[in-house]
Amino acid sequence: MPFGDFINNIPPIGFLAVHVVLFLAGAYFAWRSFGAGVPLLGWGFSLFALAEISYMTYHLDWTVFLFAHTISEVLDLAAFTLVFVGAAQTVLRTSAAPARS
Repeated sequence: MPFGDFINNIPPIGFLAVHVVLFLAGAYFAWRSFGAGVPLLGWGFSLFALAEISYMTYHLDWTVFLFAHTISEVLDLAAFTLVFVGAAQTVLRTSAAPARS
């Protein structure tokens, strides 16, 4: 028995629930980021939400695992990059602002 085989006993609805919650979190943070005028973060969280939809396609038997996983990983990499760049720009902009006395 390979390590982690117990995960096969979890019904697909359990995985769908996890991905729906993560999708909602990504969509919420995207909405808040766009509303705050930070579009890079907004797009990063939007791509994360899309990655969660891609994961759900496997659990709904619409795609095979390797396809859904590969698409999701590419979207997650792009999302991580945009969130990192957006956060770094915000920090650099804040630290470069002149101090007011």
